[in-house]
Amino acid sequence: MPKKVIIAGGGTGGHVFPALAIGQALVRLDPQVELLYVGAKGKMEMEKVPQAGFPIVGLDIAGMNRSAPWKNISLPWKLVKSLFTAQSVLRRFKPDVVVGVGGYASFPMLRQAQKHGIPTLIQEQNSFAGKSNQILGRGARTICVAFDGMDRFFPADRIVVTGNPVRHSIAASKATRADGINYFQLDPSRKVILATGGSLGARSINEAIDAGLDRILDNGYQLIWQTGKLYEEKASRVAASRKGVWTSAFITHMEMAYAAADVVVSRAGSTIAELCVAAKPVVFVPYPYAAEDHQTVNAMNLVRHEAGLIVKDSEAAAQLVPTLLSLAGDPVLQASLVHHIATLAIPDADERIAREVLKLIVK
Repeated sequence: MPKKVIIAGGGTGGHVFPALAIGQALVRLDPQVELLYVGAKGKMEMEKVPQAGFPIVGLDIAGMNRSAPWKNISLPWKLVKSLFTAQSVLRRFKPDVVVGVGGYASFPMLRQAQKHGIPTLIQEQNSFAGKSNQILGRGARTICVAFDGMDRFFPADRIVVTGNPVRHSIAASKATRADGINYFQLDPSRKVILATGGSLGARSINEAIDAGLDRILDNGYQLIWQTGKLYEEKASRVAASRKGVWTSAFITHMEMAYAAADVVVSRAGSTIAELCVAAKPVVFVPYPYAAEDHQTVNAMNLVRHEAGLIVKDSEAAAQLVPTLLSLAGDPVLQASLVHHIATLAIPDADERIAREVLKLIVK
C-alpha cells in the first residue's frame, strides 16, 4: 500500500522550497510515498508545487496582518472555513502523517490532523518558534528544528535537531564560480555581490542597493540583484544603463547565484540554511516585522558564531552599502566568515526530516 503524506504550509519561498525539499527527499528514500501538498490560495506554492510535479490543494486562508490590523476582519471566517476544508482533505486523502512547514495553511491542516489522531510532524525553521507552532507542538509526535534551545517552546523529548532543508539543486550543486559567472553573463575578473531579499523581495535592501549602485560599480564590483516583484520594474530601469548588473524579480537557479557570488546580502529567514551550505560571507538585514522578530534572533545566532554580519533594517539606507564594500574588500574577514558559516551547514537536512516522517508511518 502507498504511504500517504500531506505536507502543509507555504506563503513565501522560505516555506515553499523547504516543503518541496522534504517531499523530494521522501520520494527518493521511499518511492512508495504518495504526496499531497496543501497551501494557501493565491500564494506562490500554488504555482511552484505543480511545477515540481506534485499535486496541491489550496485553502482560503491568510495570515495576521500586523501592519494593518483592520485588514484582519475576515480572518476568523477564513480560519473556520479552512478548518472545514482541511477536514475534507483528510477524509478524501486519508494520510498516514501530516507535516507542517509553517505558513498560512500549516495550522488548520495540522490542527485537524491532531484532532483526528493522525500523526503530525512540525518543521520549525526559526530559532524563535511562532505562536501557531507552539500550539501545534503540544500535539505533534516529532518537532524537527535547526537551532539549539528549542525546548523553550516544545516538549524536549519530541525535538530532533535536523537543520533546515535546502533545495537539492543547491545542496548537491557542483557549479563553479566560472559556471555562475557565465550563467549571469558577468565579467570573471571582477568580484560579485549578490543581493537577495527572498522570494518576495525586501524594500530596505532594494532601496539601499538602488541608492548605492553607482558606488558599488565605481569600486569595481558587479551585482546580481533579486528584487521581488514590487521592485522589479524600477530595478530594471536603473540597471539598463549600467554594465555589470543582473537583475530580476526571482532567481530560478539560486545555485548559480551562490556559485558566482563573492559576498551576499540577505534577509535572515530560511535562506540562512542555503548560505551555510553554500558557505558564503554574508551581511544579514533581518526583516523586523517577522513574528516575534525571529529573523533578528536567527541572524544574531550566526553573528555570535562569527558566521555573519548584521545591519538593522532601519539602518540599511546608511550602513548597508558601506558594510558590503568593506566586507568585499577584506579577504581575511571573508575567509573567517566562510570558515565559521560552513561549520553550521547540514546539507542532508531534507533527508534527516524525511526519515523522521517515515518513522511515523506504520503499515
